[in-house]
Amino acid sequence: MGQAADDRLTTQPRAEPLDDTEPSQDTEPSYDAGHSRPIGPSRHTASPVRAVPPRRIRFPDRAPTPNSALLPHRVRRRALGCVRRFLRRPYWEAPSSSYVVRRWPGLTAMCCATLFFWLSLTPSLVPRPWLLQGVIGGITAAIGYAIGGLAEWLTRLAFGPAYRRVRRRHMLRRHVLRRLPGRPGPHWRARAWLAYYTLSTVLTIAALSWSADAQRELRRLQEMPETLTWHSMMIALLAMAICFALVAIGRAVRLGTRALIRLLGRFVPRPLAIGVGLLVSATVVVFGTRDVVFDRGIIDVAARLAEKTDQSTKDGIVRPGSPLVSGSSASLVRWGELGYEGRNFTGSSLTPHQIATVTGKRAVQPIRVYIGQESAPTFTSRAALAVRELERTGAFDRDVLAIAGTTGRGWVNSTDAEPLEYIHGGNTAIVAVQYSYLPSWASFMVDKEQAGRATRALVKAVRARWLRIPVAERPKLVVFGESLGAYGIEASFDGPDDMLAKVDGALLAGPPNFSPIRRELTSHRDPGSPIWRPEYEKGRHFRFAQWPKKDLARPGPAATWRTPRVVYLQNASDAIVWWSPGLALDPPRWLREPLGPDITDEVNWFPLVTFWQTTVDMAVSYGVGAPHGHRYGNGSVEGWAAVAPAKGWTKTDTEELRRFMDQREAPY
Repeated sequence: MGQAADDRLTTQPRAEPLDDTEPSQDTEPSYDAGHSRPIGPSRHTASPVRAVPPRRIRFPDRAPTPNSALLPHRVRRRALGCVRRFLRRPYWEAPSSSYVVRRWPGLTAMCCATLFFWLSLTPSLVPRPWLLQGVIGGITAAIGYAIGGLAEWLTRLAFGPAYRRVRRRHMLRRHVLRRLPGRPGPHWRARAWLAYYTLSTVLTIAALSWSADAQRELRRLQEMPETLTWHSMMIALLAMAICFALVAIGRAVRLGTRALIRLLGRFVPRPLAIGVGLLVSATVVVFGTRDVVFDRGIIDVAARLAEKTDQSTKDGIVRPGSPLVSGSSASLVRWGELGYEGRNFTGSSLTPHQIATVTGKRAVQPIRVYIGQESAPTFTSRAALAVRELERTGAFDRDVLAIAGTTGRGWVNSTDAEPLEYIHGGNTAIVAVQYSYLPSWASFMVDKEQAGRATRALVKAVRARWLRIPVAERPKLVVFGESLGAYGIEASFDGPDDMLAKVDGALLAGPPNFSPIRRELTSHRDPGSPIWRPEYEKGRHFRFAQWPKKDLARPGPAATWRTPRVVYLQNASDAIVWWSPGLALDPPRWLREPLGPDITDEVNWFPLVTFWQTTVDMAVSYGVGAPHGHRYGNGSVEGWAAVAPAKGWTKTDTEELRRFMDQREAPY
């Protein structure tokens, strides 16, 4: 019994005061508000007691765990919780219908967007920097997302009603209902998204690595250093940002269209509201993008900047002192009216001393006539002024009279003009007319037809004056141009035969795909010749070249090349030569075997993707060395030596002039 009492005393809690310290005699009792009874200890009341659990024995070598030591455990626990929640639901759902964005991107649309991004990594005509690759990837991924979303919507629209009817028909047959596939549940949807995240990440890394190798191979083919800065992570992030922005714009248009349809539905029947809403939305998007964003935005800004540039002059260019050059004190055209490119062309005119130093022969002052856009209001009046300026300078008494097609704001490539002057010892006259002050890319998109009308008016006026000269005394009439300038020259004639009948020769470099004569020559080329180096009538009058020294002799010996001669400098990797809207849906012929010598075998055609790749290639086609991309270097030396050689001019003279042109610095 004594032992039982001891156990009871040990196990039962002891009664202890709330405070271990005894209250002093001076302690005043505390009173509760509104009561006169004290609630604290006093000298007249006993201290309340409470149950105290048995004391635990603390060992001196075991210190309490601080809160800082528990922090990593809490972080891991929260991280594991986030991972579990992500694995259960790896997508976002709007908490309520009040959210503007209520739908997570569709899995089909995301798969298509990722696939299109992979396709955008394939090589094209010229090497691309990583920044433009990100732009291409983002635009192409957005196109893929739109296609995938449209396909998913059309599938639901086509098969959804029939599927729902089948389910309702078998609603009472539960065993059949279980076998009918329904909308995947959260478990299967989560698995699908996790599989997409895993596979897309792995395959994207592999695609970026392969793309870098393909770009290095393309750089090797185009004689560029194989070292490449390829920021794979930045390409992926930039493409995601651009794709997200474009998809967000598309969703905003869709939400706006729905809001408009709901508003119209209050006043008209719903089918009519849907039709009117879609029509209004499409009109706003199309005209807003074309007229506001493009014409009044991008083009207007480019035009204002170009107009200011057109009033300036390149450093080192001064007003010519020779009366045989437009813009001089004796000229009919004032220096300030020539425009930026016109002042570059006339202010850098060669002198007889410069020509004689290179050729070692006697030379005269070459004539350069240029009519600016401000010199006369119309194409016809500018052409008439050009003829009067040619008459003033005595241009019709020279050995060669050349009409130059200009590009954009009036650019004439000095690399095309100077070799002709060197070959003939300055006994030449070159005339050109400005038709716009927009940069070449803007002129290419909005007013390329003006290049044809302006050049056609000039050719017609000059040739009419040239025909008044006796046949034995006429100078050789030749034409030349590069890019849009080549198109302007071609647009001045009604076809290949008309060109041969009206001029004594032509040198055209990098003509755009829409150039009419080049398209006809390419379409009717000799069987077996590739499209990137076509042969027309066995090279009787027209010949194409990327490396002129060997390519001009390829169709046959010089004895079979009759006059008048026309030389096309055309690179197989020039995007401006091959770009067309048809690339979006039709495979081009220039991607068929055999490929061009500077195009990698990895290049392929994909709907829409190749179109955007070639569009961007036009912007970077100047970033490679000649003869690749849209760079033709000094190929005009061999071209002019073949089209309009001077008396006594030899192959040795051509090689020496080529070496000099390769070493000289372009004046502008």
